[in-house]
Amino acid sequence: MPHDSDAYRKAAQEDRCAPRTRLTIPATLRASGGRAFQSVVHDLSISGFSAASINRMHDGQMCWLTLPGLEALRAEVVWWDNCVVGCAFSELLSPIVHDNILQRYSNIGTYRPAT
Repeated sequence: MPHDSDAYRKAAQEDRCAPRTRLTIPATLRASGGRAFQSVVHDLSISGFSAASINRMHDGQMCWLTLPGLEALRAEVVWWDNCVVGCAFSELLSPIVHDNILQRYSNIGTYRPAT
């Protein structure tokens, strides 16, 4: 099943049908086998996020992101560069949850434009 994971990881990073929104959200990040540490999410989409990472993280490593008021979200590290990590969620974030996060932490209002 590695090919499924690779396809998802590529889609999460390349498919911009789920735009990334720049924002600042205090969070907790924990790499598999490590201790949780305070972080800041820099951007968010339904498929993934980037966040500050004081610890070096490696491609393919599993991690858990905890945002205020939410349960931990499982993700896979896609890249790490100069203390910033990019991750793809193991399961897409619900658009409703995503919209609520954006409304809480940004001034842009609702995520999806009216059609």
